[in-house]
Amino acid sequence: MHAVIKKIGFEVNIFVASTLIDLYAKCGSIKEAYIVFSSVEEKNVVLWNAMISGFSRHARFMEAMISFEKMQQMGMYPNEVTYISVLSACGHMGLVEKGWRYFDRMKKEHNLSPNVFHYSCMVDVLGRAGRIQEAKDLMDNMPFKATASMWGSLLASCRIHGNVELAEVAAKHLFEIEPHNAGNHVLLSNTYAAKKKWAEVAKARKLLKDSEAKKERGKSWIEVKDKVHTFMVGERTHPRIVEIYSRLEDLLEEMKRLDYKVDTEHDLHDVEEMRKQELLRHHSEKLAFTYGLMTLPSCAPIRIMKNLRICGDCHSFMKLASIITGREIVVRDTNRFHHFKNGFCSCGEFW
Repeated sequence: MHAVIKKIGFEVNIFVASTLIDLYAKCGSIKEAYIVFSSVEEKNVVLWNAMISGFSRHARFMEAMISFEKMQQMGMYPNEVTYISVLSACGHMGLVEKGWRYFDRMKKEHNLSPNVFHYSCMVDVLGRAGRIQEAKDLMDNMPFKATASMWGSLLASCRIHGNVELAEVAAKHLFEIEPHNAGNHVLLSNTYAAKKKWAEVAKARKLLKDSEAKKERGKSWIEVKDKVHTFMVGERTHPRIVEIYSRLEDLLEEMKRLDYKVDTEHDLHDVEEMRKQELLRHHSEKLAFTYGLMTLPSCAPIRIMKNLRICGDCHSFMKLASIITGREIVVRDTNRFHHFKNGFCSCGEFW
């Protein structure tokens, strides 16, 4: 489609270009998004917003901030959408003070009233940084009623930072607002599991079963030669699954020489250690990566999409895989894009 657009001369059209930028950013190709952005000479606020949003999604905080300042130097005023992207970037990098500065700046410098989305971003900024009580206080004192998104963000932060007390408060509100969202039950259960509160885990799982809410199964997918291949943990149906498992085992053996050990802390089932290791070693994103390694050209990045948050063990696996294979790996989970290269991730271990 991009090739057709370029041939007929529509690439310089602001509306087409902003959509292309958004498309590339959402597909994990932030470099291509920036190439499109740079090719348009007459930029408007929509184009700038699309690029800043893309940088934010890919944890390119410095690029997002530079673009934010540069658009103003070019005579463009940031609007409500611009500030949502900037605050989101602060959340992804744990920059609380910068987040507050931008939150105040939108009112004082640009006469913009923060709406429910800006408050939601600030709740996320505070929660991700572990300042969960501050996030709760902000929700209690804001001029809006807290949304499901805010309570969900607070619950996710409680899970990451082990705050059981506020997790229970957030979950109670979510059960009322979203009675059919099984993800909220799972987050609460995982918060208990991380603290080894197995009795509470059992209660949370019974509540989930009684609620009849449907739990979303974790899955990852990868596109190879215009076909999407989907994997689940312990996959058995893919036509090349035997070969995939064999190649994955070879990879894991190589990683052992780099002191990689399956981190069972990230499996929250009350089962034996060996079973935990087995569950983790066959997570869906590992299978999708292995298939990409087997089928994609050596010069191509391996792009994986996932419908849940990437776990810490898979995050460590991808870092080591990028060293062993020399490949760039891009994983999009529910929160952001992770770019793995030479043993490092763009998220800076903050996600």
